[in-house]
Amino acid sequence: MKSDAIAFGIAGVLFGLIAGWIIGSQQAVPRSAAAPAPSAQQAPAGGGTTARAAVLDETQVQALKTVAEREASNATPRVQLGNLYFDAERYDEAIKWYGDALKLSPKDVNVSTDLGVSYYYANQPDRALQQFEQSLKLDPKHAKTLLNVGIVKAFGKQDLDGAGDAWKQVVAMAPDSPEGQAAKRALESLTSAHAGVGKKPGV
Repeated sequence: MKSDAIAFGIAGVLFGLIAGWIIGSQQAVPRSAAAPAPSAQQAPAGGGTTARAAVLDETQVQALKTVAEREASNATPRVQLGNLYFDAERYDEAIKWYGDALKLSPKDVNVSTDLGVSYYYANQPDRALQQFEQSLKLDPKHAKTLLNVGIVKAFGKQDLDGAGDAWKQVVAMAPDSPEGQAAKRALESLTSAHAGVGKKPGV
């Protein structure tokens, strides 16, 4: 356990940037919504994100809420609201709207994973992993979900072995994709961290 904790600390330094890309890249998935994708954010292993939150456009929020109220069976405005609140780092509200959208469109793997990422940023890693499990039931080969599973396991649960397993799946499925390349870099950092554990200085 102690060596794992040390390895986690080293790994956090080595692949903090890759973690930011992985979490942030989930938002770059083509959405049914028209909201812009946020920039990549640092995983909150150190107690919060380092990227500046987007300013919430209240006019756009109100317009979307009006559409959502008028079109009770339309998931799209709810996804858009989730995106806006996520970008503004108002994760509890993002969770609400992504959850509402998922009720209307339960087979949308991207919305399911966005909900999981929101749980993670709301400091609910167990719920995030549970949501990712639902995403993978919809699409067992959803690369961005698996990338995010790795991040949550590494940073939210300090489970480096579990993180490595998730990233290895991404590399095996799509080695040349951006997700596969990111997973390779994360695995390299993870391997380097483990290799350094227990060595004496200068050895």
